[in-house]
Amino acid sequence: MQQIVNFIIKYRNFLLFVFLLFISLVFTIQSHSYHRSRFVNSANFLSGGIYSGLDDITTYFDLETHNEQLVEENNRLRARLLNTRDSVSQKIDTATYHKRFQFTTAKVINNNYTFKDNFLTLRAGSKNGLKQDLGVITSKGIVGIVDNISKNYATVISILNSNSQINAKLKKSNHFGILVWKGGDPNIVDLIDVQSKAPVKMGDTIVTGGKSTIFPEGIGIGTINSFELDPSENFYTIKVKLFNDMTNVGHVYVIENLDREEIKMLEQQTADEH
Repeated sequence: MQQIVNFIIKYRNFLLFVFLLFISLVFTIQSHSYHRSRFVNSANFLSGGIYSGLDDITTYFDLETHNEQLVEENNRLRARLLNTRDSVSQKIDTATYHKRFQFTTAKVINNNYTFKDNFLTLRAGSKNGLKQDLGVITSKGIVGIVDNISKNYATVISILNSNSQINAKLKKSNHFGILVWKGGDPNIVDLIDVQSKAPVKMGDTIVTGGKSTIFPEGIGIGTINSFELDPSENFYTIKVKLFNDMTNVGHVYVIENLDREEIKMLEQQTADEH
């Protein structure tokens, strides 16, 4: 014990310097979005390996929960296929059918939900075809948008992130708004800028609006938990209870809109002409 005390006394200036340097780096990364983004990107490989090892240990204990989710999803898919078969009178010609969306499965190996700007880490990267700005969902609803990519891993901006803004709508009326998160409860997000003429009701379903090239239209988000109308601006602010339990996300689907580049090119061409 005396040797430890002597060591601390002898090198106290150096130890103080290291401690202050560490604190300054933490504050720099947390207070600047650019530094935080670069730090997350450069740390993907190292943190991904660590998270992957820890995840392997804990996965076994979550098998029952994940199996229940898979069974639930299989039942939902069977029902959807049956309904589609009953409602479609003509067979689809698979040789000429245009596939618009491509799905890639991935495992979540790290999930933050207690901070202001939360991220997830996926065990899938560029070698699996992942790219920036792809939508991430589960069988229940949306999770976020792919941010940074390495060969084997990817980080996702969670919907529980102050920088997240996702086009969403009321399922029954098609009135649109912007989905944001203002912190606090990880089960609640806000749908803002919804016109006052919208028939807002408790319990109504909120889904993706399909006005961007990231998420298809109609992906589940949650249900209306509460709402209030700002009479001065004629817009609703709606509290949405998420379908997903964002504190327990295991496997996800990454969605790529195969028409994204064509749509962006056409929109840019139109903008340039006007």
